[in-house]
Amino acid sequence: MPHPLRIPQRPDDQLEPMDVVQAIRKRRGGTLLNLDRMLLNSPAFAVGWNGFLGAVRNALLLDARLRELAICAVAVLNRADYELLQHAPEWLAVGGTPAQLERLKNLDAALQDAVLFSEAERAVLQLTREMTCNVQVTDACFDRVQQALDSTQALVELVGVIATYNMVSRFLEALQVQPEND
Repeated sequence: MPHPLRIPQRPDDQLEPMDVVQAIRKRRGGTLLNLDRMLLNSPAFAVGWNGFLGAVRNALLLDARLRELAICAVAVLNRADYELLQHAPEWLAVGGTPAQLERLKNLDAALQDAVLFSEAERAVLQLTREMTCNVQVTDACFDRVQQALDSTQALVELVGVIATYNMVSRFLEALQVQPEND
């Protein structure tokens, strides 16, 4: 059952400043998400978020499949349903499978599943769990991910994606942002 809104959502025609609203709409292909409507309560925050998340989503060299897998795993670990609803279709669109998505709901099982998940994917899941649940990452985990990825840049970007989407899920959950269809 959805939580009541902690901060009332303003109608789209009352969102401002208009240049910020338009920049967000442009990045989103013309629409706004409830996340954006919440962010617009602080225009400075909305501007920074839009630029930063735009780069994370569109300018990284990290394989999109590994990026979206990490984002979905963060959402599962943080019980951030909104985040998972937004990113599960993205993960499927870049090559994730419905069977993987179902298995991901039990991260321990996914970490052990060498049939559904490649070594690189399981390394990403392990890093995501350690960063999300423990903050610190063991040397063994770091080494495993480093071996699985093709470059230092990909490793730095993966760590950044996991950190970023932990921020996103914490923002969504603290403010109880509801999915668009609710």
